[in-house]
Amino acid sequence: MSGGLIALLDDVAALARASAASLDDIGAAAGRASAKAAGVVVDDTAVTPQYVREVEPQRELPIIWRIAKGSLRNKLLIILPVALLLSQFAPWALTPILMAGGTYLCFEGAEKIWGAIAGHDKHLEPVVGSEASADESTREGGKSGEDKVVSGAIRTDLILSAEIMVISLNEVASEPVLSRAVILIIVAIGITALVYGVVAALIRMDDVGLHLAGKDSAGAQRVGKALVTAMPKVLQVISVVGTVAMLWVGGHIILVGLDELGWHPLYEFVHHAEEAAAAALPAVSGAVAWVVNTFFSAILGLVWGAVVVLAVTGIKAITGRGAGQLTTRHPNSSASSAASSR
Repeated sequence: MSGGLIALLDDVAALARASAASLDDIGAAAGRASAKAAGVVVDDTAVTPQYVREVEPQRELPIIWRIAKGSLRNKLLIILPVALLLSQFAPWALTPILMAGGTYLCFEGAEKIWGAIAGHDKHLEPVVGSEASADESTREGGKSGEDKVVSGAIRTDLILSAEIMVISLNEVASEPVLSRAVILIIVAIGITALVYGVVAALIRMDDVGLHLAGKDSAGAQRVGKALVTAMPKVLQVISVVGTVAMLWVGGHIILVGLDELGWHPLYEFVHHAEEAAAAALPAVSGAVAWVVNTFFSAILGLVWGAVVVLAVTGIKAITGRGAGQLTTRHPNSSASSAASSR
């Protein structure tokens, strides 16, 4: 009897160890998947503050909270089931879908750079949730105006969230379907909390600075003034990093996707360049290989995105259309205005 009990306890212990290892694997996979979506996450963080432009300060956090809940619904109730069904029954579709998302990232990054060069820092974003509609809605005031801002932001989030989830899914496509579901749920919750937590902190940074600047303490005043001064610069840095990250991630998606679809020269060239750089600096081979891959991925992303920008511009010029399809947004100026409007 005692032998049977000991055997049972051994089985329970083994099951517990296996479960812990499985949780560790899921956690590690979720971390890798989240890292692959870095470009979209940074862009999402840089753009979201525009939705609380010219909004009363006491309504900023409630609006961000409502957008965050909508973003989570997008990821868990709409995108997750569709992504899992595709990965289970049409896995061949993931690479083209992923490349479409990568192309969009390259387009955004290249358009931002072109806007900066041309002297009008802007880029085009498909549909809904634009700066103009947000401004008009908030000026309407009341619950209906706020509802329009939130619904527009959630619709725009659907695009960015779809990219995040498909990029993450591609990283764990070989996992069992249940593990895939758990990993994507973790990614969805974690990234949503990260993005909107950072956004909430950013939009309140200047308020904290103003509060500290009003204190009697000279030290508190210095910190407060520094926070107020730093706010536009921080958002500008985030926007620049977001642009680079979009080109890097988008270019890497295109690089790998072309290889998976059967066109190997670019991937092989970058792979050989990584190997050569790693061999030249063996002490830091991993870091050097990553830098080389990132550099060439960003260059490819810029070229790929520039071609798309030219194509979109040409189509608009020929057809005379686009006002209803594309709209201008100014993430830098919008965020800076939010910091200075209080």
